[in-house]
Amino acid sequence: MKVADAMTPGEEVVTVSLPGTRDDVLEYLQERGFSSVPVVKETDEGTKYRGLISREDLIKHPDEDQLAVLVREVPTASSDDDLEVVAEMMVTEGARRIPVINGGSIEGIITVTDVIRAIARGDIDGKTPVGDLAARDVNTTYIETPLPVVEREIYYANVPYAVVLDTEAALAGIVTEVDIIEVARVVEGEAGTGDSVAGQDDEWMWEGIKAVGNRYIPTRNVEIPAEPVSKFMTDDLVSVSTRVTAKDAAQTMIREDIEQIPLVTGDELIGIVRDINLLEALHE
Repeated sequence: MKVADAMTPGEEVVTVSLPGTRDDVLEYLQERGFSSVPVVKETDEGTKYRGLISREDLIKHPDEDQLAVLVREVPTASSDDDLEVVAEMMVTEGARRIPVINGGSIEGIITVTDVIRAIARGDIDGKTPVGDLAARDVNTTYIETPLPVVEREIYYANVPYAVVLDTEAALAGIVTEVDIIEVARVVEGEAGTGDSVAGQDDEWMWEGIKAVGNRYIPTRNVEIPAEPVSKFMTDDLVSVSTRVTAKDAAQTMIREDIEQIPLVTGDELIGIVRDINLLEALHE
């Protein structure tokens, strides 16, 4: 299967133009739930591709406003490339959206979700059991943890989610980067984290987590509500068992519009199946 058979065509690709500001990108990420947006520039030869800006870039650089500074280079593909080869590139490069370029211009874009759709349809291999693909190290957080702290946990864990556990350490929900971006608001200035950092007696604090001094975070353009993660998480969870195939998991992801599914045995959480894990099976 070729990239051209699965990609979103160029005329349907949402882009932002140079020069521009982070607010332009934030608007698309919030309204459409994208993980990143291609950046283009108008030239004498037409509209040319310049790079990508992701939701991680906005959160990682909260005080930078200019797109020209935030934009970064990512791998690109051709419409004639084999889809499984590009899927392997996504895994090795950690790229969820790969622009399809022709003559310096965007011909389309191929995403992890596009590959998941192909797996779900049976166009490419999806026979591997998810028990062989799931990550066993799961990023978790406590149900009363303030959202800004959860965002930092997600950032340092380098994954786009946190599984939320209740007071009994049982599965209560899940929160993702998309959930956080959706409630971020545009402001100017600085703000103290206040209750965002645990005091010794805070109800949400895990054993051994302590606040160190009075920490301030830059809040220019992106401020995250300092309310418990329970307010923002999804609690109507879909889960899978180890014997479910990648194809079945892909179908669930497309149907439920999700990027990761908890892996369970009975009521016990034993791993997480991310969409990128399903791509890993294509080049084993």
